Amino acid sequence: MLTVFDTAPYVAGVLSVGGVGVVISRRRELILRWATWAVTAPLLGAAMLLGRPGAAALATGLALAGLLEYRRLVRLPIPDTIVVAVALTATIVTAGAPRVLAVAALAVVLTPVLAGDGVNGAARSAYAVLGFAWLATLTGLVTLGDAALPLFVAVSLADVAAWCCGKAFGGPRLSPLSPGKRWLGVLGGALAGIGTLAVCDALTPALIIAVVVGAPLGDLLESMLKRGAGVKDAGTWLPGFGGLLDRIDSLLIALALAVILS
Repeated sequence: MLTVFDTAPYVAGVLSVGGVGVVISRRRELILRWATWAVTAPLLGAAMLLGRPGAAALATGLALAGLLEYRRLVRLPIPDTIVVAVALTATIVTAGAPRVLAVAALAVVLTPVLAGDGVNGAARSAYAVLGFAWLATLTGLVTLGDAALPLFVAVSLADVAAWCCGKAFGGPRLSPLSPGKRWLGVLGGALAGIGTLAVCDALTPALIIAVVVGAPLGDLLESMLKRGAGVKDAGTWLPGFGGLLDRIDSLLIALALAVILS
C-alpha cells in the first residue's frame, strides 16, 4: 500500500483539477467544499505521518467533535454526553482493547440507570449506545494501520463522485431516508472509490466492500438521524458540508466494515 508521501502527489493532483472545475462551475457550494478539502487534506496527512499516536489523536478529535453534533441531534443529556466522551476517548486511545471496550459500553448503558431515570432512561441508553458504537468506529483509523489512509481517501472521493453523478444523471432514488441520493450516484461513487483504492495499491476485498457498501449506508444512517431531528445538516460550522458528521458519515460505517472484514 502507498504511504502518506506516496499518496500526496495524487491528492494534490485531484485537488488541483477539482479546483479548476469548481472555479469554472462558479457554484458557491462546490467552491466551499473544495476549500474545506484543501484545508483538511494536509491536516489528515500530517496526523497519519505520526503513526498510531497521530491516528489516535485524529480519531479522538473527530469522535469528540462528532459527539457534540450527535448530542444536538438526539438531545442527549449532558451527563450521558460526558460519559460517552470518556468512553470514546478510552476506546480509541487503547485501540479498542476488549476490557476497555466492555467497561466503556457498560458505563454508557448504565448512566441513566444510576441517575434513576424511569421516564426517559431507556431512550437515553439507546441513543447513548448508538452514538458510542457509531463514533467508536473511528478506532479503525488506528487499528487498520496503513490501510486507513487509502480507505479515508477512497471514501472521500466516492462521496464526491456520488454527489456529482446523482446531480448530473438523476435516476431512481436510493432511499426515502435521503430523497436526493440516487442509485446512479451510488454506482459512480463505487467506481471512483474502487479506482482510488487501485491507485493506492489497496484493492483488497475488505476495503472494496467497505467503500462500495459502507459509504452509502453511513450516509443513510446519518440521514435517518437528521430526519428524526428535523434538520438538514448536523452542524453549520464546516463550509460546504454543514457539520463534521455530514463530512464523515460515510467513513464511519466504511471503517466498521473494514475492521470487521480485515
